[in-house]
Amino acid sequence: MISLHGFTFSNYYNKVKLVLLEKGLPFEEVAVKPGSREEAVLAASPLGKVPYIRDDRGTLCESQVICEYLESRYPQPALMPADPYAAAKVRELITFIELHLELVARRLYPQAYFGGEVSAEVQAKVRHQLERSIPAFRRLARFAPYVAGEGFTLADCSAWTCLPAVGTATQNVLGTDLLLAAGVDWKAYAALIGERPAAARVAADRRAGGRP
Repeated sequence: MISLHGFTFSNYYNKVKLVLLEKGLPFEEVAVKPGSREEAVLAASPLGKVPYIRDDRGTLCESQVICEYLESRYPQPALMPADPYAAAKVRELITFIELHLELVARRLYPQAYFGGEVSAEVQAKVRHQLERSIPAFRRLARFAPYVAGEGFTLADCSAWTCLPAVGTATQNVLGTDLLLAAGVDWKAYAALIGERPAAARVAADRRAGGRP
């Protein structure tokens, strides 16, 4: 059986969990805090990052690597288009969401979610970067109704877990939800995906873990 290691507040943990549930794969969850220096954790994830998985073949870290592996090993139901170009467009969206939106907004998380403080300088840099990246993202995203088009894909597993984190963090720290301000209605999109049984399970488990 696959074991998923991490914690339920992590959007990247929930991204992998959503893939597992969408594919109907049996798995168990193992609570691991990020940054652990335990040897058992470092043997699977050398930077102590979560999530990582363990199965009959061994361990894997990095959420997108895990998702691609699950898609390759368990191709049905498919979460990637069969057409190579369409599949590349899905990967393009994932890279854009995680690199140019979530990773940038992540600098706000200490204040947005954990009671810390983020300097005015960092806030200004994040705002500047996101005000460039979000309109660019709008050029790629289709929301028809899914982020890559008509079908649910791995891009939705990324978008559904990352976009709310970005929107909420910018609202909490910068006073403006930069996604909504730029015309990205992530709330309607999140509600659409949230109707899927797998997403509803992820959201319920996240709330049960003590985070909004």
